[in-house]
Amino acid sequence: MKRILVLHTGGTISMHADKAGRVVPDSDNPMNHASVKLDDIQINAIDFLNIPSPQMTVEHMLLLTQKIRETAGLYDGVVITHGTDTLEETAYFLDTMILPQIPIVLTGAMRSSNELGSDGVYNYLSALRVASHDNAVDKGVLVVMNDEIHAAKYVTKTHTTNVSTFQTPTHGPLGIIMKHDILFFKTAEPRVRFRLESLTGTVPIIKAYAGMGDWLLNTLDKSSIDGLVVEALGAGNLPPEAAQSITKLIQEGIPVALVSRCFNGIAEPVYAYQGGGVKLQEAGVMFVRELNAPKARLKLLIALNAGLKKQELKEYIEG
Repeated sequence: MKRILVLHTGGTISMHADKAGRVVPDSDNPMNHASVKLDDIQINAIDFLNIPSPQMTVEHMLLLTQKIRETAGLYDGVVITHGTDTLEETAYFLDTMILPQIPIVLTGAMRSSNELGSDGVYNYLSALRVASHDNAVDKGVLVVMNDEIHAAKYVTKTHTTNVSTFQTPTHGPLGIIMKHDILFFKTAEPRVRFRLESLTGTVPIIKAYAGMGDWLLNTLDKSSIDGLVVEALGAGNLPPEAAQSITKLIQEGIPVALVSRCFNGIAEPVYAYQGGGVKLQEAGVMFVRELNAPKARLKLLIALNAGLKKQELKEYIEG
């Protein structure tokens, strides 16, 4: 008998549609009444939070981290139900923390509990199956949605409403959920993890666009930010004026991490023209591999709170 801790945090999976078709929060979580009994699983479900995921903060993520640590040794796996808008960020955050070596699985729903074709109960059941599976151990934090198992580091929400919204660009999923079994055909790569009790600091995200000048970057209050993530063009390029402002920020001690705004592929310094990736790297911009901007923001914020500086910070951000 596997013991699974379930932490409900809110989101569409715990909501319902009213008579006007508007999706609204529900004080009585429908997952607590869902028929998801499995013969080999003992569930302890806790209504840990009840918030829409746009209201999720790093403080909430820390609370989840601490709760999972507190229960070390009591459970064989953890399932977290979560709103889909920021699910990938919470998953990535947990994946960078030192946690018990048990399966930790996040899931959610794209359709609320009383909508036609609601996917909440099925995703919840699938997450429980994965969290209790022996092969899910030491795979890192997982996201289970729509019969697929994804690594927290790479998964992202790709569609506003479709039930197959969670995808892993470039890599593909780690595994799939079958009718009677769980199949993993990839393993998550090892990564650095931290033990943090608090997080402070501000790391904004700025997205590049054609014709971008230096105005937006020059409006940043340098005394109020601790780092910056730039979602650059293509392989990692910026318009010249924006690149000059980025260089000035770095010279003033603001660490700048760069990702591509492209859906697929990896940011890397390729072009040596003014504003190109080669010039940006020479100026001190750190290229983040395979993460989107929200996850790169968390990575930089966590690294700064862990006390990483200079070359150590660069190696971690670019690793």
